[in-house]
Amino acid sequence: MEDSQVKRTALMSAYLRGYHAVHNVPKIFDDFLAYRLLTEEELAAFDQAMVTALAAIDPARAALFPDRADAVACMIQSFFPTSLFLSRARYTEDSLKMAVRQGVKQYVILGAGMDTFAFRCPEIVQHIEVFEVDHPTTQAFKRRRLTELGWEPPAHLHFVPVDFTSENLETALTRSSYDRKAPSFFSWLGVIHYLPRDAVFTTLRTIANICPAGSRVIFDYWDTDAFVAEKAAKRVKLMQDMVRRAGEPMLTGLNPSTLAEELQFVGLRLQEQLSPLEIQERYFQGRTDDYYAYEHAYFASAVVE
Repeated sequence: MEDSQVKRTALMSAYLRGYHAVHNVPKIFDDFLAYRLLTEEELAAFDQAMVTALAAIDPARAALFPDRADAVACMIQSFFPTSLFLSRARYTEDSLKMAVRQGVKQYVILGAGMDTFAFRCPEIVQHIEVFEVDHPTTQAFKRRRLTELGWEPPAHLHFVPVDFTSENLETALTRSSYDRKAPSFFSWLGVIHYLPRDAVFTTLRTIANICPAGSRVIFDYWDTDAFVAEKAAKRVKLMQDMVRRAGEPMLTGLNPSTLAEELQFVGLRLQEQLSPLEIQERYFQGRTDDYYAYEHAYFASAVVE
């Protein structure tokens, strides 16, 4: 994994979360620290990338927004998966807060990227242990950026680097201070559609095996229609094309109607599942901007049996 690729991938999510926190009201998810993770040069480069992308994919619409700021807003709200990033983060952290009140002691963030939870929510972090699990290159980049900013990682935050081509999740957590006996909460966002189907359920089985009963995992996934050209929504096909050209093709969709049964086989009970319509009603209803629920994207909350 090249450092330049890591930098762009890790910072893109922070850029989109940060844009929303700064520019939009009401907040779907308020990551008020996200923009601080980017330099002024990086912010300007992402803004320009939005303007360029809009002109490339929808010239007619781009012509309606000669003002740079309007073009950036249009691209971020209508074409990029910003609404997905925001709503799944909101769903996860709302669920986590409830789980902590119910006794969860550990929060494991798989594919943490530039996540800011441990710095945004000190009132929660003081009661739990937080484990950020990510590729060593991505994690090293983040830690360098934290050092540059002068952000001291809180004592309850633990970095767990893992290269899944040579090590599995269980081994990685075992060599950390993770406690297999403590009630845990896992978040696994934005990953499943990039993995082969077998790898998806192997990871979920691992989570079930290393947690005590009652522990939870939140994940998002795309349904199988997202991978059928005749059924996929326009902006979903656009995103698939973009990541395919970047060398990271999306591989796997799940079936919402069979997910509960499939989770049972790996030791999990489906507790809640939100469809795009339900996500729209919960997080986007009544908005006057162009944010709306991402087509084909589902949120799932499962409990270890």
